[in-house]
Amino acid sequence: MKIAIIGATGYVGSKLLAEALDRGHQVSALVQNIDKLPSHATLTAVKANVNDEAALIAQLAGHDIVISAFSGHAAGDVYQYFVDGFTHILNSVKAAGVARFLVVGGAGSLEVAPGVQVVDTPSFPAEWKGTALGARTALELLRKESTLDWSMLSPSAHLEPGSRTGVFRLGGDQLLLDAQGESRISVEDYAVAMLNEAENAQHSRQRFTVGY
Repeated sequence: MKIAIIGATGYVGSKLLAEALDRGHQVSALVQNIDKLPSHATLTAVKANVNDEAALIAQLAGHDIVISAFSGHAAGDVYQYFVDGFTHILNSVKAAGVARFLVVGGAGSLEVAPGVQVVDTPSFPAEWKGTALGARTALELLRKESTLDWSMLSPSAHLEPGSRTGVFRLGGDQLLLDAQGESRISVEDYAVAMLNEAENAQHSRQRFTVGY
């Protein structure tokens, strides 16, 4: 497939890029700094600005799938930067006529009890709150879409570098816990789950999660 990955040099985006290339897809990597991208026969580097919708529409047109790994970590007002950028991406995907839109979500909007989300618990780290709230708003925007074929994949609470095992569980809106009561997934296995969804859509117009 022809896949466009927005934020392909980031913490999650770089693993999505590696997984997509390993599977033989043609990938356009939309990033701010193309010098950070690896050289690969099926990779096209695209210098992009998510706030420039006109340019972004042209850059996304012709792809089978867009995967957004956009985040607001580097911004001052993380929440607003995230929401504004995501809104531009969403608008551009629709205007470009891309058939499928996959989004890197956050664990913050997963439930730990009925009606109680991770981001609203007292122990949630303050430094991640802006991104978590932004991802929750992104999910709300997606759920209002009447025509777009989207999926959002939320990781477990701990998303850390590790091994690519290909062995994990999928869930819905509830935080997954392993046998030790921990919520975790490696970034590598997160990428496997996302590319599995890209190749074989199982969660159309849904948010889902992955964990051990």
